[in-house]
Amino acid sequence: MRSPALAFLRGILQRHRWGLGAIILYLLALWSARPYILGSGRPAELLHAEHFAFTVIVPLSASFMYLLVVFSLGLSGDLGARQSMYPDRMFNLPVTSGALVGWPMLFGTAAMASVWVATTLLGLWPSGINVPLVWPALFVAAFMAWTQVLMWMGFGLPGLRVIAAVVLLVAVSMIAILAMIFKPAEALMVAILAPQLPLAYFIARAAVGRARRGIVPDWQEGLGRPGQAMSGLARQRDHFSSPASAQAWLEWRQNGHSLPVWVGVLLPFELAFLLFGGTDAPATVFYVLLGVLLTPTFMAAFTAAALRRPDSQANGSHDLSLFGATRPLTSAALVTAKLKVAMWSTLATWLLVFAAIPIALLLTGTWPVVTKQAQAFAEGVGTPRAVVLALLVLWLLVASTWKQLAQSLYIGLSGRQWLIRTTMFLAIGLLIVIVPTVQWLKGKDETLGALLEAVPWILAVLTAAKIAAAGWVATRLHRRRLLGDRALVAGAVGWLAAVLLLYGVLLWVFGTPHFPRYLLLLFAILVIPLARLSAAPLALAWNRHQ
Repeated sequence: MRSPALAFLRGILQRHRWGLGAIILYLLALWSARPYILGSGRPAELLHAEHFAFTVIVPLSASFMYLLVVFSLGLSGDLGARQSMYPDRMFNLPVTSGALVGWPMLFGTAAMASVWVATTLLGLWPSGINVPLVWPALFVAAFMAWTQVLMWMGFGLPGLRVIAAVVLLVAVSMIAILAMIFKPAEALMVAILAPQLPLAYFIARAAVGRARRGIVPDWQEGLGRPGQAMSGLARQRDHFSSPASAQAWLEWRQNGHSLPVWVGVLLPFELAFLLFGGTDAPATVFYVLLGVLLTPTFMAAFTAAALRRPDSQANGSHDLSLFGATRPLTSAALVTAKLKVAMWSTLATWLLVFAAIPIALLLTGTWPVVTKQAQAFAEGVGTPRAVVLALLVLWLLVASTWKQLAQSLYIGLSGRQWLIRTTMFLAIGLLIVIVPTVQWLKGKDETLGALLEAVPWILAVLTAAKIAAAGWVATRLHRRRLLGDRALVAGAVGWLAAVLLLYGVLLWVFGTPHFPRYLLLLFAILVIPLARLSAAPLALAWNRHQ
């Protein structure tokens, strides 16, 4: 009989080999690029500040996020539900509850600690910063363990898991923040963090054991009127005005919470790096904030995998169940529900980010650094232009997060495994080669000049390809009657209005001889999604009728 540990590890490697392989490739790329970057001959302070966010903060946060998703085993479940998110299919395995908890927790904590140790040894940290090795490894391991506890535990009230996750994990993150401020002895931090692992194991073991016996806590009756009120709200959700609204509610319950919850979990860890900044290192503050602002977009690439599934009952695959294929909704209505959820999830995530950044700046004492740089920028370009430019950047960040969730829907909804894997491989390859490529171009003035001269032609070719693909998709949508004439015309008019609006803003901000108008127009056309977004109903219809 195969060992339960080997069976679990083999299952994880088979289902997540692409993502885990991406983390390994990132570490290998960091190891291979480190001598090249350090050997560029530039001042250490400027070099470290320039590459800190892109080589450490964003990839490390993305790696931790992915490992949390993989080893918590319950991302595709309902975060707001009372029952445990531990997969029901594993309850029937001929192993003890201790094994069901122990092996995922062991492999998960070991993976988190290993990634931290490898990144600490290979990463480009800011100059003069002595990064500890042992206690942060224990910290991220405890972070993984308590995340698993929250995912696998049953809660007596709907939505209580989300509140508990934010409160408890932020409290755990405060340990690291306080340690960075007061710099206690490493033996003290080890003594605080090491007992967290066995404590989390025993709590998770009891929670999974109760869930395995079908025990789901219910505190609504004991709360009296508040419980009756929550029960009444639950009964009100049983009735919807239309099948489309019911589908949107279901998509939100299954996939909408993921992005804001996981970004909220990562924010305290990322914002803690502001303690490395200050008046002596304003560049570090800037790059930390840049990494935080890029986090929702990067995290959306991970959580979009669940939203791209056409049917939550298909056991994590991209195939449609019989119920999903015969659901009394058109393919366009099903896609519309996913687009609405992507919009709600994006707004919730960015509201959280916009609330967390000012609080972190105030707590870390770096608020004056940001305001000073903002005032200098406003004086340089003018206050109106600076305000519009800041709003434009924020809009682009929010829109890019939504695009990560929405524009690749057609890939997962198509059900074609080769397309899903090829797209993932290309995205991973692009992330790996982008930093070394930029470094190589900095030393090649002739190559960089030729590339800049070819930018208009590259944008023109991409624009022509996008318009041609959109025309092909619109023709297929019309022929298969997936969208009516009015919907197609309204979509085209809305897309054109968005392009012209963005072009007008770009023209007002960047309308100088250095930026030709046609380049701004091509950029606006490429930024506003069209072809891939329109292909989602077509891909889902193909999957439903195959």
